[in-house]
Amino acid sequence: MRLPLLLCLLYYFLCDVDGLKILVCFPLPVKSLSILGEGVVRNLLVAGHEVTYITVYPLKNPPKKNFRQIDISSNTAFVAGDHMPSIEFILNNKVEKTPSRDIQLFGQEAARMTLNHENVTKLLEDPNEHFDVILSDLLETELYSGFAVVYECPMIWVYSMGAHWQVLRMIDVAPSPAYDTDYLSSNTIPLSFAERVDELWTRIQWQFYKTFFTQPEERRIYEAVFGAALAKRGRALPDYEEVIYNASLIFANEHDAVRNRPSTPQNFKYIGGIHVEEPVKPLPKDLQDLIDNSKHGVIYFSMGSFLQSKTLPRKLITELLQMFGEFKQTVIWKFEDNSLVDVPKNVQIVNWAPQQSILAHPNVKMFLTHGGLFSSIEAIHFGVPTIGIPALFDQITNVNKAVLNGYALKVELSHDLAKDLKAAIGTMLSDDRYTKKVKELSALYHDRLTKPGPALVYWVEHVVRTRGAPHLRSPALHVPLYQRLYLDLLAIILTTTFAFVLLLRRLCKKSNATKYDQKKTN
Repeated sequence: MRLPLLLCLLYYFLCDVDGLKILVCFPLPVKSLSILGEGVVRNLLVAGHEVTYITVYPLKNPPKKNFRQIDISSNTAFVAGDHMPSIEFILNNKVEKTPSRDIQLFGQEAARMTLNHENVTKLLEDPNEHFDVILSDLLETELYSGFAVVYECPMIWVYSMGAHWQVLRMIDVAPSPAYDTDYLSSNTIPLSFAERVDELWTRIQWQFYKTFFTQPEERRIYEAVFGAALAKRGRALPDYEEVIYNASLIFANEHDAVRNRPSTPQNFKYIGGIHVEEPVKPLPKDLQDLIDNSKHGVIYFSMGSFLQSKTLPRKLITELLQMFGEFKQTVIWKFEDNSLVDVPKNVQIVNWAPQQSILAHPNVKMFLTHGGLFSSIEAIHFGVPTIGIPALFDQITNVNKAVLNGYALKVELSHDLAKDLKAAIGTMLSDDRYTKKVKELSALYHDRLTKPGPALVYWVEHVVRTRGAPHLRSPALHVPLYQRLYLDLLAIILTTTFAFVLLLRRLCKKSNATKYDQKKTN
């Protein structure tokens, strides 16, 4: 008996360590999203897997082993020039919320460009290509699920935000809008009556656009691209609606230190912080010396990579510089050109900032941020309080959550930004409760059984080992709405009640008619 048992164990462990062939697709021309993709790729490579990476932002120094890049950098033309708003445009036009239909169209057009890119076409047309599992970025389109159809392997989504109904609906029942806000919403839990109505109306609009405009066009793209690829392999293309709800798992870029998250099914896993490199890379010597020698601490200011500080109005830039010059602290401002003049002595302008390395330094007192989710996660990871200046997309939601969690202040993006920001900085410097709260949340964030990188690797391997992990899937996904709401039972009750009332009325009528005839006879 020992020999068969030994052979079984040996087979299991050998299979377990064999490298998988994994296709990772991060096709959106948004630099911050590529940071998540790089985190996913890095951890899969460390685990010994072979990765093919479809990316808009190719790695400058790619690994030489088990790694191949599919360059779709031409997709950046989609967001070049006047296609995307500047901060000045947002201020002057009072842009408060991006319409959900615009985001859907953005995701759809990026998918069209990606799937028709010559390098992706070559990949799809090669009948010798095969993969064990697909991991793809998810934002408002499920078109990349077609890769799993072509390569006959499990599909895993990687979502750059948290547990929102738009993604949960793909593997479970969408949570109620009474307690689950849209990712573009400024509402926070608990919701007032007006906010609940607003969330319901937002969801109805999103579903209307998706059902009647976006999804029909996605189906046409799916049939044109993946239909041709399958035809060369001698297989028929399954229905689009069947494919998009067949994901094995969804990874979400969120973590357990966040409050007011909706309940999630077993195949929804949090990997927030996977993009943070450990150990953190050392600072360049000039920045290391600057932060080390800042007697009063450092304030770090960045508006992210998508909306850059250089697109602020010139008058507002001058006001911000003058305001920063009034503080004793050193201010490191990520500013993307070298045209600034009259920069105060305590202000250090950097075109590019190693953000994680800066936030990791104990001398950094606060982080002035646009409120992107990656920056929000890094603030908690390194325990740095924030002042949020949200502009677009999910930034408003993220900053509101940070304020609700007690480690942040919110400043509206306006032409009075310098004055409002000065007051907020003064408050945070004089009140240490924000620092105490973020340290508390940081401890909660780090207190987890497994770090996000190893957790991602484990669940990817688990999905492949179990051929799609069907045991993790929620049965609610395949229960029709009328059954979930017991509308069939309600129909039976109403029909029975109506029939009973109708019968009772007829009996009463008959009884009254009989009595009338008797009286008439008498």
